[in-house]
Amino acid sequence: MPPAFFPVLALFALGTPVAPMDSSAVARVLALLRAADTTVCELAAQTISNSWGLRWDVDLLPTPMPMPMPTPMPMPMMRHQNGRAPRVHVHVRHGGAWWTVDSAAVGAFRAVLRDESRCVRNLAARVLGRARARGSYDAFLALLGDARPGLRETGALGLSELGERRALRPLQGALRDRNPGVRAMAARGLGVMDDSSSIGPLANALTDEVEHVRQVAAWALGQIDAQAVIEPLGRALRDRSTAVRSMAAWALGARGSTRVLPALGDALKDSTYAVRRTAAWALGQAGGEDAVDLLLPLLGDSDATVRAAAAHALGQIAGRRAVRGLAPLVHDTSPEVRRAAVWGLGESGDPSAVGALGTSLKDPDPDIRQLSAWALGQIGDTHAVDALAPGLKDHEPQVRVAAAWALGQIGSTHAREPLEAALHDASPEVQEAVQWALDQLDGEGRPRPRTRPRVRVRSPI
Repeated sequence: MPPAFFPVLALFALGTPVAPMDSSAVARVLALLRAADTTVCELAAQTISNSWGLRWDVDLLPTPMPMPMPTPMPMPMMRHQNGRAPRVHVHVRHGGAWWTVDSAAVGAFRAVLRDESRCVRNLAARVLGRARARGSYDAFLALLGDARPGLRETGALGLSELGERRALRPLQGALRDRNPGVRAMAARGLGVMDDSSSIGPLANALTDEVEHVRQVAAWALGQIDAQAVIEPLGRALRDRSTAVRSMAAWALGARGSTRVLPALGDALKDSTYAVRRTAAWALGQAGGEDAVDLLLPLLGDSDATVRAAAAHALGQIAGRRAVRGLAPLVHDTSPEVRRAAVWGLGESGDPSAVGALGTSLKDPDPDIRQLSAWALGQIGDTHAVDALAPGLKDHEPQVRVAAAWALGQIGSTHAREPLEAALHDASPEVQEAVQWALDQLDGEGRPRPRTRPRVRVRSPI
């Protein structure tokens, strides 16, 4: 970490967490940020803003690929003796109250709205906008009308952070600014504000000559909760830019509605794998039997990441037809695809997946064997006991733990003999998991152990 980062944090600490930031502390922090290089300034601004409770993204605009991939693999949860999942208590530590900045400190932020440092300007705009500081709307509007494009960009950012409806028209007008950075920031702001009146202007921005502006416009349309965004996003799937087409597919998937399925048809046949992959994810978000029909051909795609995304999407949709499509993928040449297929089979909860998962319990990749045991435990069918029992002798401890957990989840007395044989396993974690599983076989009348086996499985993608 750059040395200049530490004095910035040290000065900031003087104003938190018990007292509001006063003007002198703000001025010192801003002076250090102004003197720092761009990377240090962004890192420090992120830390400071997060501590104030103000979310800060180092990159204010969407990345070319917004990573619309699945969340980490769900963790198998053990149950208490009443059969309910344990209650999770989350303790949130709040940072300093950025909204209690005194009037003098507000003045310190306002004083740097025209600073030469983009990082400093944008930090001030976000603080003043989120704090709803008096006079901020007029200050941001003045920036939006400045001759310098960097200041107009900051003005657009401030108006979007302010979040007032009267800011919609100026931001919509800024989509026609002569500077692409200003147009992109205005599009971002309209997406953040999520107002259907912006659909038309953003749809027009999808024809902008600059790729990044079109890309941000597609992202912004995906943030607006209205069916009317589907048609312009469908057109954007035919954009000449891969980044724009990918973003449009992502934006359609973000709607989580089956109404986007017809629009996604072109993306499934795109010549670029990144677009097909994102379209597969979008189909999983949309769901429905029609999505299954569209996804099944992607399981034979030439690109492994597309096959994996399609497998994950089918797992989200579940259903017997999805299982039939996923089962052959446990033999795929790509470990990534096999992991996604196994995860999808487990998520389906369909007993017809037991045979394919029994095969994947013999996979050469220990992570896949562990995941297969987890999937069988998710399904919970008694026919999986014979397939899981050999897993208690696997040479990898994490596989043995997962097999024991799965047998406990299934709860069949047929698992007692192999579990008792595994009680003297060399691994304490395996012993613990086996004992827990045996206790599950003893019925609800006996107390459960206080400790439960930890089964960690990795995301398939």
